[in-house]
Amino acid sequence: MTLQAFAPDGIGEIGPTTDLVALVAGYAVDGDVAVLTSKVVSKAEGRVITGDRENAIRAETVRVVARRGPTSIVENHLGLIMAAAGVDASNVEPGQLVLLPLDPDATARLIRAEVRARTGANVAVLISDTAGRAWRHGQTDIAIGAAGIEPLEEFEGRTDGYGNGLAVTAPAIADEITAVAELVSGKLGGRPLTLVRGLGSRVLPPGEHGPGARRLIRELGTDMFGLGSREAVTAALSGTESAAFGAPAARGDLIDALVTCGFSAVTLEHGVQVDGPVDVRLQALAFAHSWRVAPDGSGHSSTVLTPLS
Repeated sequence: MTLQAFAPDGIGEIGPTTDLVALVAGYAVDGDVAVLTSKVVSKAEGRVITGDRENAIRAETVRVVARRGPTSIVENHLGLIMAAAGVDASNVEPGQLVLLPLDPDATARLIRAEVRARTGANVAVLISDTAGRAWRHGQTDIAIGAAGIEPLEEFEGRTDGYGNGLAVTAPAIADEITAVAELVSGKLGGRPLTLVRGLGSRVLPPGEHGPGARRLIRELGTDMFGLGSREAVTAALSGTESAAFGAPAARGDLIDALVTCGFSAVTLEHGVQVDGPVDVRLQALAFAHSWRVAPDGSGHSSTVLTPLS
């Protein structure tokens, strides 16, 4: 298999009058995956503002995930979890800020359809942005908008060459392509468009856009890292952000946590019995595991925990 990626030079500054469809159509051929940076999409859509950066971040924030000093990791209006809600002050005039596109999936669909209408070429379109990753230093580009391609390839139910069943393997195809594109476009080269060739078999038929990049966003409650470590402690003690803790933990996991924290616990038919009265530690542990606390009716000698429905 051969894969090619190239980012044209000389595109110049992008603004509200820029025709992004014409830009893509001028370089793309049938079967290409065209990758546009979110920065130029935002500029073309008028998402450049002048103002205070912290106020802009707050306006774009739906939920704070973690904060360390001046750095905030938040969920923004697109459902993306990233630093500073994706608000960017680079590659713009001093004092200006670039916000992420309002609906990058819709923009990708529009560009894809219009390129087809103007040229007859069937291309996929990705819109990329730079993001950090849990557990690893550095950043890479990810897809925040997608059309004409399945962003995720599901291998669940298949077998490998040894006959082993695959359960959770699901390559994030759209993210992998945007990462390739960033290698040739660079951060400072003024090359906001990359054409990736050799993936024509992944480009969907004309008129089929796929589920978009939103398919790649892990739902709150299924994300084991939906809160930062400090924020998780605060949420458990305050009884807030319950959705971030997900479905009730298995009984054995809850008992392990209770024993680790010095509680004596035994299994009941419909719950877990803990020796001693309800205190703040027990309440926090139960909440973080999505179980509820209720006295067992026999005074303060024991407490019963049951899973939230």
